[in-house]
Amino acid sequence: MNAILVWGIATAASVIALGWARRFHRQMMSADEGNDDMRSIAESVRIGAAAYLRQQNKVVAIVFVIVTLLLAFAAIGLRVLSVFTPIAFLTGGLFSGLCGWIGMRTATQASSRTAAGARVSLNDGLQVAFRSGAVMGLTVVGMGLLYLCLWFAGLYWLIPMIGGEESAMSLHQISVTMLTFGMGASAQALFARVGGGIFTKAADVGADLVGKVEQSLAEDSPRNPATIADNVGDNVGDVAGMGADLYESYTGSILAASALGVAAMCQDGMLAEGGDVTSAQLHAMLLPLAIAALGIVCSIAGVYAVKTGDTLSQKALLKALSQGINRSSLLVVIGSVGLSIWLMPPVPGTMFFGLVPGIAISVVVGLMSGWAIGWWTERVTSDEYATTQHLASEAETGSATIIIGGVADGMLSVWFPVLVVSAAMFLAFGFANGGEFNDFNRFSLGLYGVGLAAVGMLSTLGITLATDAYGPIADNAGGNAEMAGLEPVVRERTDALDSLGNTTAATGKGFAIGSAALTALALLAAYVEGVRDGFDRWGTEVAAEVSGEGYFKLNNNLMIEKTPSGTETFLIMPTRSESPQQRETWHAVNGGESFNSVVLNTAIEGDRVEVNRATLQDFLHYFDMTLMNPRVLVGVFLGAMSTFLFCAMTMKSVGRAAQGMVVEVRRQFVENPGILEGTVTPDYQRPIEISTKAAQREMILPSLLGLLLPIAAGLTLGVGGVLGLLTGCLTSGFCLAVFMANSGGMWDNAKKYIEAGHHGGKGSLAHKAAVVGDTVGDPFKDTSGPSLNILIKLMSMVSVVVAGLIVRYSLVALEIF
Repeated sequence: MNAILVWGIATAASVIALGWARRFHRQMMSADEGNDDMRSIAESVRIGAAAYLRQQNKVVAIVFVIVTLLLAFAAIGLRVLSVFTPIAFLTGGLFSGLCGWIGMRTATQASSRTAAGARVSLNDGLQVAFRSGAVMGLTVVGMGLLYLCLWFAGLYWLIPMIGGEESAMSLHQISVTMLTFGMGASAQALFARVGGGIFTKAADVGADLVGKVEQSLAEDSPRNPATIADNVGDNVGDVAGMGADLYESYTGSILAASALGVAAMCQDGMLAEGGDVTSAQLHAMLLPLAIAALGIVCSIAGVYAVKTGDTLSQKALLKALSQGINRSSLLVVIGSVGLSIWLMPPVPGTMFFGLVPGIAISVVVGLMSGWAIGWWTERVTSDEYATTQHLASEAETGSATIIIGGVADGMLSVWFPVLVVSAAMFLAFGFANGGEFNDFNRFSLGLYGVGLAAVGMLSTLGITLATDAYGPIADNAGGNAEMAGLEPVVRERTDALDSLGNTTAATGKGFAIGSAALTALALLAAYVEGVRDGFDRWGTEVAAEVSGEGYFKLNNNLMIEKTPSGTETFLIMPTRSESPQQRETWHAVNGGESFNSVVLNTAIEGDRVEVNRATLQDFLHYFDMTLMNPRVLVGVFLGAMSTFLFCAMTMKSVGRAAQGMVVEVRRQFVENPGILEGTVTPDYQRPIEISTKAAQREMILPSLLGLLLPIAAGLTLGVGGVLGLLTGCLTSGFCLAVFMANSGGMWDNAKKYIEAGHHGGKGSLAHKAAVVGDTVGDPFKDTSGPSLNILIKLMSMVSVVVAGLIVRYSLVALEIF
């Protein structure tokens, strides 16, 4: 009964989110769109953004068709995947891309309306921009949760209803199958982030270097040919890309936590005497969905708390946004405790006050760690605080000093998020399993706590994403006001909103990176569940092919026992002691052959573990997951290398695309001198075409790195190498992503601080140096940095999906290497 009720609540919450998103969209569309010039400019941006997304989707569709065919072959031909995986891959990518498209459409319609609202008051402009951002936030959480609810209903209820009870899947099979659904969303998110990031930064760099530095044009001057392309880029990169990014973060965290909950509840000693394991697994699987549903309602309540006066300071605007986030967070804290008491099976030794499960505190830990990372990001990137103000002063001595200072400050900013995430992992783990860090049976329960911490961190995504998506809308509103020649006070208000948007964007990126770290750790553990499923599939397939019953060898470290009641697959632990005679006896049996009880008793009895009852430590022991294992160590190095290689590829891509943009803008100025005089309208479409072609060409290789490297490493190094790869990618990628996102935010706001009248103001030498610093920071914060957290999770998701392939066909499994 609880399963139907929780599923119904989660489904209803997702529908409410989509309904409220439509409500906010209709409110935005009913707002004043401004004069004819403002509408015309907004329409140009809309057309350019839509054209880019159409072209991107054509390229991505080709890749998705190829990958889907390969997954279908692996599922049907090799039988190492669930038959639902190809369909889930396609639908996951479709939902992810749809979220980005809806957000982009809303943002392009909101920019001129935000500028028109800013003509009335700062609060009117903020309300239009923020409510439009909320459309993106609520669309992401609504569609993400609805997608998961529909798949759960299909696998848990619909399949047995159609195929009979014999076709019913166990909760373990359902959780592992659903875990593979995130791969499509992750792949789509990476293409959207990388492609959109290359587009927007190529346009931004071209507009800044030629327009602002060489020609001293104002920000978003209508005389700059790259201005429209720059505004288009804000929407396809910072809105569409970000929506796809956080959709896959949101669904990935829920899926990982659900899989770990099912795994944790089947361990010995989890339940009091007489407890029902199946019921406990079901409740642990549904708890993340219930928390996500709670977060949706709380986010909607928080949106209505965001209001401000006419004070232009960032502190006042940040306070306005914080009111909404804090209200949502407080409501989630209270509600998650109640949900945990209701759904979480009472595990002896983990209850507080005899009533509250430790899991509830793990959720709160995740939520508070997200808040702490956001607070720190605000402190180091906002121009209301000393770090960015000091960086702005370094612009007085030239471009070199502000770049050096920004790199150093970005590196320095990494320490706090690392400590926060590390503390969150320890606390979430410890509260969940009652502080039993050395109890192997409760280890999975601790990891479930870490997974729920990631769900808690993302539970208020409906409003936190709104604060992020609002930034590009405010930026476009400023461009609209400048190009339409509105009164100076409008530009002052949109600049205040835009400067706040830089800080909230950096906060959102820090938030996404932090959630990626917690989710990736949960996915590391969930990968082991994928490996377990791969072993089980292998054993079941071999059992169907061999005749008779008894014991059968798969390879030197794996065997099955076939009985009338079914088949059991066993791990043969590699550290057992063998005499030469025992070794000779065992190795004389070929893979796929049967052997008798004499061989079993003399060679391997007592050294085997049933796959379905193996603990996480059993698997780590089986694969020799120590740093002394060269496969693991090589995997760690490959993972660390991949993050730097990925950043280098994306930064080089931006550089090459920007070169074409700079050449084009210079050409227009030389061939049409009237452009600078204001008597000739620039060709705005040509820069859009250059950025579009460059983005499509350059996004393929970095995206394929995330898709192919886990497979290549797995086939070569086996499961141990994959775990090393994911560990190296997670640790180096997290630090690198925080560094790049914060450095870029600091440079951007340092420029805004100077433009506000400090250190000589606009047009000064300090301002030109700050523009160069901001130009360097653009690909840091909007291309490479935010794409890294997707790379981390995409590699994890790909590894989970192909776990069955690696278990059976790697060089290690084939005993070649």
